[in-house]
This record gives sequence, C-alpha cells and structure tokens, in this order.
Amino acid sequence: MFALDPMLEGDVLWTPLVIVVLKVLVVFVVGLVATMLMVWFERKVIAGMQNRIGPNKAGPFGLLQTLADGIKLFFKEDLLPRRSDRFVFALAPFLAFVPAFLSFAIIPLGGDFRDGNDGLVTWFGVETRVQLADPHVGVLFALAISSIAVYGIMLAGWSSGSKYPLLGSVRASAQMVSYEAALGLSLASVLLVAGTLSTSGIVSAQATLTDWHLVSTGIVPFVIFLIAATAELNRPPFDLVEAEQELVGGFNTEYSSIRFALFYLAEFMNTVSMSALIVTLFFGGPQPISFNGVTLDIPFVPNGLEGTIWLLLKVLVFLYVYVWFRATLPRLRYDQLMDLGWKVLIPGSLGWFLLLAAQRLARDLGWNIFVATAGSVVVLGVCYALMLAAFATSNKTRESQGVQF
Repeated sequence: MFALDPMLEGDVLWTPLVIVVLKVLVVFVVGLVATMLMVWFERKVIAGMQNRIGPNKAGPFGLLQTLADGIKLFFKEDLLPRRSDRFVFALAPFLAFVPAFLSFAIIPLGGDFRDGNDGLVTWFGVETRVQLADPHVGVLFALAISSIAVYGIMLAGWSSGSKYPLLGSVRASAQMVSYEAALGLSLASVLLVAGTLSTSGIVSAQATLTDWHLVSTGIVPFVIFLIAATAELNRPPFDLVEAEQELVGGFNTEYSSIRFALFYLAEFMNTVSMSALIVTLFFGGPQPISFNGVTLDIPFVPNGLEGTIWLLLKVLVFLYVYVWFRATLPRLRYDQLMDLGWKVLIPGSLGWFLLLAAQRLARDLGWNIFVATAGSVVVLGVCYALMLAAFATSNKTRESQGVQF
C-alpha cells in the first residue's frame, strides 16, 4: 500500500497523526521565517553591491526590519478601489500566497539518504521522511501549484478596476504561460534520467557528484530551468509584470495594507520554494557532496540533521544568485522576453529532451550511441533551421503587408 508518508501505511495511530500536524506547523513556520530572512538577505546583499549599509536599525544587523515593515503594513489603511470587484479583489492575494506554501510541501527538507536509506528518519519510534508529503507525482504537483499562482496575479489586476494593474496582469498571464512550457520541458529531461516523479526518489538517484542531474542530463536543462523559473517568479530581469516606469506598480498598484504584504510575501516565498526545487532536482537536495568514494561530512552532526544543513547551504547559493540577477541585469523589453521564451528556451528544451531520449533508446536497444547522437543532432539542427526560416519569412511578410490586427 502506498501512502504520502511511510508512517501512514497500515493502521493509523495517534503518534503518526501528531507527527503530521507537527510537520504542517514546521513547514508553515519555516516558510514564514525563510521568507522574512530572504527579504533581509536581499536588501543586505544589494546594499553591499551598491556600497550602502542596508537595514541596520530594527534588531541585530537589521534582522527584524522585515517584521517591522510587516507590522507597519498591518496597521495601514486597507483601501478598496471604488470600481473594484470586492470579493475577487480580496481573494486574489490568498490565491498568490497559498500556492507558495503548498509547493514547499513536497520538498525533502532533510533526512538520511545514505546507504539506500531513502531519506527515512525515526521520530518518536516511527519511520518517516523530513517532508510534509511525498506523492508519486510530486513533481507534477509542484508544476500544477506553480501554475495556480498566475490566477492570483491575473485576478488582482482584473478586479482592481484600473488600467495599469490590468496591463500588468495580462503581461503576467502571457509571461507565465510562455515560460511554464519551457519549465516543464526542461524538467522532462530530469524525469527521463531519474525514472520517477517522486521528489525523494529524485534525491535518492543523486548519491554522488557525477549522479547530480546537473551532470547526468547535461547542463542545458538546468540553465533553461533556471531562466524559466526566474521568469515564472517575475524576478529581474523578467519583472515586466510590475515595471514601475511603465505600469506604476504593476498588478498590485491598488493594493495596500496587509493585502499588499501578502503579495510581497508570496513573491519571496516562491523564490525560496523554487530555489529548494532547483536544488532537489539538479543538485542532490539534502544529499552531501560525494565524489569518487569521498563524502564531505559535517563533523559532529548526525546524518539526519546533516541533510537539512546541506539543503540550506545549497538553497542559499541560489537565493544569492537571484539577488545577483536583480542587482546586475537590466530589464528585458517585452518582445525580447517573448522571443527568448518561444524561439530559444522552448525549442532548446524540447530538442535536448529528444536528444537524451534518443541516447536512452540507443543504449537500451544496443545501438551505437555516437551514431544515434550524431543523427539526432543533424535532425534537430535541420528542424531548427526550418523554424528560423519560417520566422524570417513571417517577419518579411509582416513588414511588407503591415500589421493586420
């Protein structure tokens, strides 16, 4: 019998139910604290890059600045636009905020993955995993939940009764739908190599450095996934959804008080969740760094807790990468954003997946893998050349006939 957690198999007693409730509370608290620290971390890092001090008043090193801002927003006046749809306007922040936490539920937050332990730990005499749930289709669940977030942004702009939020929400819909395809296709390469949709199974398949899916799939799926994830999060340089110079403040222009804070928290919570998902899919998640039979251990730390520390260190790297993107990269134009998604990332991720599939098929059937790879590259190159020729013909037709609509 399969359950979302090994401790729920068979007769369900009080102890497993208590552990599940504790997991829910831990995930919620960890998510909120991680979001609060992420806001502080981003402001501090960008301040350092710009030769400023950054937050330094509230708490030691300014650590409580995010909490102070949240309390201030909580007591601000909650304005409601006259032409807004009241129910949808109030619902939209929660549609953006809740999926950010749900996607965090399937991330392995630790556990002992060494020697075939499959991430299992023993709590109160019961075997369980250090994650809220581990469904067979965990990766599909993460993709589905990330797709729901666009509804919160779209409804926020539509229900505001203002043109600038509406334009921002339309941009968000087009951007997130476009890059969701590239995100899923790049993820297909990982699933092909791992052979499972379970996040714990994907982590178990990355025991050593050479088993990391960054290496086993080639670096291309990771690069495409990182770019597409950045666009999905509406983070710079893909933050056209809330371009201040064009849309005042974007989809959340009309929001204030705690509702604005929910959108703000959702953005940073999604950043933390996506960083954890990238680490899980491509960098072994809680697995320690191991190469050529040598494992980099953290001294005086038990294996079950060591996995959590490794996950935290890896996630911090990608949180820094997202902050680095914001501080250094200029915002793309909207046509550049769409061209990158539809003309580069989607064909690239699809072509790389087909190349890996051809290599897998050749290996299973005993064919010469070099011949299969060369043939696949030639076919994919011809297809891409035909696509570029079609784009060129379309551009010439548009220039000669003018825009029809």
